[in-house]
Amino acid sequence: MAAKHLTQEAFDAALSSKQPVLVDFYADWCGPCKMLAPVVEQIAQENPDYAVYKLNVDEAPQIAARYGVMSIPTLILFKSGAEASRLVGVQSKQAILKMFQ
Repeated sequence: MAAKHLTQEAFDAALSSKQPVLVDFYADWCGPCKMLAPVVEQIAQENPDYAVYKLNVDEAPQIAARYGVMSIPTLILFKSGAEASRLVGVQSKQAILKMFQ
């Protein structure tokens, strides 16, 4: 399954998932975000046990501010609705998958 795009309105509902939830905070104009996007998509497609979302910080600045996202791309893993881990910048697939362990 592909990564789903989140809106500000749907954000809190997405975090209520029983699955681990990975959110990619990005922007359309961000070069490093574009580099990371295929890796995030690959993780979403290969791991049906994870909920993978993308959140455009330009469309949801309040959510980015709530979680202190100062640089993009930022990946935040939520478990049971709470932040479990975070990576900032372009990351390898292996580094991202380690977040789930």
